[in-house]
Amino acid sequence: MIDWLYSAQIGLGVVAGLFAIVMGLAKRKPSGYTVGALALVELGLGAQLAVSISLVFLGERAKQDTVEFFAYLIVALMVPAGAVFWALIERSRWSTVILGIGPLTVAVMLVRMQQIWSGF
Repeated sequence: MIDWLYSAQIGLGVVAGLFAIVMGLAKRKPSGYTVGALALVELGLGAQLAVSISLVFLGERAKQDTVEFFAYLIVALMVPAGAVFWALIERSRWSTVILGIGPLTVAVMLVRMQQIWSGF
């Protein structure tokens, strides 16, 4: 993992998550802003996937387990999609809160991915 990309994704995930939770607790339904924030998180994960595949092709490996790292990354890619799917089906303020929990879940998964990659 590239450190600056990891840090940017953590920051984006926390900001997007807190934004959506605040909007949900303010009784707002899902909007283009909350879904767009989650789309940015998904875009960052797509970039992480591309970078990680490139690094593995260049000979780098995770210090602990490369397969486990990619398993976490693939599941992390599914979390924002699942949150947006939920928000589209149930258009209530609670689905906006779910849109906020998604990026926070991704941030926690990124921390674990960093631990797997660096061996900490």
